[in-house]
Amino acid sequence: MPKRDHDEALLREAFQVAKAARDGGDHPFGSVLADKSGRILARQGNGYTSEGGDRTAHAERLLASWAARNLSLDELKDCTLYTSAEPCAMCAGAIYWAGIGRVVYGQTERGLKEQTGAHEENPTLDLPCEIVFNAGQRPTELVGPMLEDEAAQLQADFWTSK
Repeated sequence: MPKRDHDEALLREAFQVAKAARDGGDHPFGSVLADKSGRILARQGNGYTSEGGDRTAHAERLLASWAARNLSLDELKDCTLYTSAEPCAMCAGAIYWAGIGRVVYGQTERGLKEQTGAHEENPTLDLPCEIVFNAGQRPTELVGPMLEDEAAQLQADFWTSK
């Protein structure tokens, strides 16, 4: 899928959100929602710790839920969700159901699984989000992996130190 001029900058903004989540005691994942022109509408870090140990409080799912409550389907079809790691099956479903039309991600789910291992707080599914999006009735444009080495650095040493 075609890249846009602002994709790398906004993906790096999602990386900054992931760093802030990690610095705040949460898992190192972050997402940003932007309109078609690249204007940031919302930012969301992982909420595992801040949401009381909720294993479903992934940054993408939390941001998709916010988007579904605050923006129309017509607005969301032109929005892009930038995320530090490829959305898992749960998050891909939430993104689809919210109506977000485009996703740009950093690290692949497979690469994340290799880094996290069998960690009980992140039992990563090796299921490409493309499979979930392709099963839908509305299109979801997908760009990624992008800046994958940078994205993987967000996870460095996190899962082995827990």
